[in-house]
Amino acid sequence: MRLLVVEDDPILSDGLKVGLGLSGSTVDCVGTCEDAVSALVATDFSAVVLDLMLPDGSGLDVLRTLRARGDRTPVVLLTARDAVADRIAGLDGGADDYVSKPFDLDELSARIRAVVRRAAGRASAALVHGAIRLDPGTLAVTVDHKLVSVSRREFMVLAALMERPSVLNSKSDLEEQLYGWQEEVESNAVEVHIHNLRAKIGRHAIETVRGLGYRMRAIA
Repeated sequence: MRLLVVEDDPILSDGLKVGLGLSGSTVDCVGTCEDAVSALVATDFSAVVLDLMLPDGSGLDVLRTLRARGDRTPVVLLTARDAVADRIAGLDGGADDYVSKPFDLDELSARIRAVVRRAAGRASAALVHGAIRLDPGTLAVTVDHKLVSVSRREFMVLAALMERPSVLNSKSDLEEQLYGWQEEVESNAVEVHIHNLRAKIGRHAIETVRGLGYRMRAIA
């Protein structure tokens, strides 16, 4: 997943970037309503973690702008524990969930996965394609019920492919999942990750459509 964190506290923002990154996500951070709206126009995110109290306004304004233009990106609000009215306003305004500060990072990660799963119309957290099973909660990949060791970025590539197994993912699509704004994109990284995944989950599991991209091979 590629996530946008909208939080003006630099310590909390940095902590979320590191913590959610360890959960297998690429995380970009902004600290104002204006930057959040600009980021959401420029980049497709799997979900948004949105603080309500921002220097130039309320996170609810960002949420309203997002929903007014028909953007259905899942939003998890960060709220003060006693801000019941804000939570109600956020949920009625189109937020998908909320977490009260202070919060547990594992719980926040689970709530993000849940809203993304609901948005995709999936009942189960796990992604399954034939004999391959991927668990976003534990970052585990199994083939024929046997655990396969994959790197964080190999996991992210495989997750992107298995989210929509019949859809072609271009190289640039996969790079967007792998790298945040401040990270340098390695020119052949996607090809290397695909090569490594094929060696681990089966060389025919991922199909290359020359000049267009990659997808999971159809199950016979």
